[in-house]
Amino acid sequence: MKLTVLCDNNSIIDNYLLAEPALSFLLEDKEDVILFDTGYSDVFIRNAEKMGIDLGRITKIVFSHGHNDHTRGVENILNLKQKIEVIAHPEVDGNKVYEGLDVSMPVKLKNFPGNFKITTTREPLKISENIWFLGEIKREVQQIKPLGEDYLYDDSALLYIGDNKISIITGCSHSGICNIIEQAKRISGISDIDIVIGGFHMLNNPQLNKEVCDYLAKEKINVIYPCHCTDLLAKIQLSKVCNIKEVGVGLIIDF
Repeated sequence: MKLTVLCDNNSIIDNYLLAEPALSFLLEDKEDVILFDTGYSDVFIRNAEKMGIDLGRITKIVFSHGHNDHTRGVENILNLKQKIEVIAHPEVDGNKVYEGLDVSMPVKLKNFPGNFKITTTREPLKISENIWFLGEIKREVQQIKPLGEDYLYDDSALLYIGDNKISIITGCSHSGICNIIEQAKRISGISDIDIVIGGFHMLNNPQLNKEVCDYLAKEKINVIYPCHCTDLLAKIQLSKVCNIKEVGVGLIIDF
């Protein structure tokens, strides 16, 4: 499988691609081309064009959750004509407000064009040969909530299984990165972890940083790529217990 970062808060130096405080990854697993989140604007499209990526090859779109920094960009690709399956939690397009601002998904799933097949599920779902959608995350391990109200039950992630190891691709980890990892291990029956990449929602919260770092220190993880909603202090703390690598627009990872 190949993962390409189309949108993130940062861009890899010297590649002259655009960044915005949002997230979008492209996953290529055999014949499936999966767009994981769509950022906030058309930045992911402009970056794809510059990198020579044809979004007309997309077979599936997966939304990690319904906040508009992960979904608003979808408005720019609803004109695609191929058949595309959209996979998300049933509450992904529900109304969402944060600090008085509407941060909801811009288009209800029922209003997507007819060539977009809508699949919503709370249960884990295999979506390609080696990739699973984790469904609604069980919040059993992580005690400190990344988001104070802890209302975002549509927050999910992806699991890749290969060579008797698992990798986890997450959008914002509102449901807790520790909980996400535990769910991936339950679904796969595998405890060895190759890669964890995505937003960990570790922002100005030393207590959360400690809990997550204490958890990760006990796990068998090859490398983590924390990005998007993971601040500098969190990355510094994570680097003490994990092998961390830089993330930015233009990064390509071969799993």
